[in-house]
Amino acid sequence: MGVVTGDGLIVVDKPGGMTSHDVVSRVRRLARTRRVGHGGTLDPMATGVLIIGVNKATRLLTYVIGASKSYAATIRLGQSTVTDDAEGEIVATAPAGEVAEDAIQAALAAQTGEIDQVPSAVSAIKIDGQRAYKRVRGGEEVAIPARRVTISRLDVLDIRRHDEVVDVDVDVTCSSGTYIRAIARDVGVALGVGGHLTALRRTAVGGFTLAEARTLEQLEEVSPDVVNLPMADAARRFLPTRDATADEARTLSHGGPLVAAGIVGPYAVLGPAGDLLAVVSEHGAKAKPEIVLAAS
Repeated sequence: MGVVTGDGLIVVDKPGGMTSHDVVSRVRRLARTRRVGHGGTLDPMATGVLIIGVNKATRLLTYVIGASKSYAATIRLGQSTVTDDAEGEIVATAPAGEVAEDAIQAALAAQTGEIDQVPSAVSAIKIDGQRAYKRVRGGEEVAIPARRVTISRLDVLDIRRHDEVVDVDVDVTCSSGTYIRAIARDVGVALGVGGHLTALRRTAVGGFTLAEARTLEQLEEVSPDVVNLPMADAARRFLPTRDATADEARTLSHGGPLVAAGIVGPYAVLGPAGDLLAVVSEHGAKAKPEIVLAAS
């Protein structure tokens, strides 16, 4: 198999038309390892920040998935689709050209803060053990329960009118699990004209932004050296950290606990050489490992 890449994260700029799994498959080939995973799915239509974990760093992805996300998106008012985005067939239309700007602003404002959002029916959420999108495409009516999400920022960048439809460019920052296409659908419903998403670009996952993202073509050029955030550097970006002594490092490498340090966890523990030993969380007087990454 030749040289294999090291352990760490890659911030990928996902192209449109690929699934997140497609990107993982491509990175497996480039990194020459099977141990590759992603930290939060992007729909095929969407582009932008997709965090990829390689080798041991796949175990860090659980902490990445829960991070807040930011997006640039375009909502089209006046058309509803089966998927709530441009990938699905149009199922209803209504003239939206006369919808006032203040009504659009108010409908979007109502989507901010903590809200109960019903995910799109054509989504990867499991209902009775089967993906919702498979049930919908099989002709079933699917009722997905609402979930509590937080939309901390929803700014209108531009409103563009084209006869019967209106395109609204927005900037969104939200909690993990928020569906941007559900925002488009719900704003359209509130305005009585329907709505769907025509463009979606993820601009940030936690502190990881497009500024440091690499395209698949750029990764191809440096293969197999594709990791741009080694383990310890990656952990520092999204977890609090604590330095361990040599004795503490030995204890952790065998899965033993450390004495609590009063740090709100989970947090990363770094060894004397600056390497990532484990992710721990504190329970009373002890800091117990959630994952151990150092070899014993």
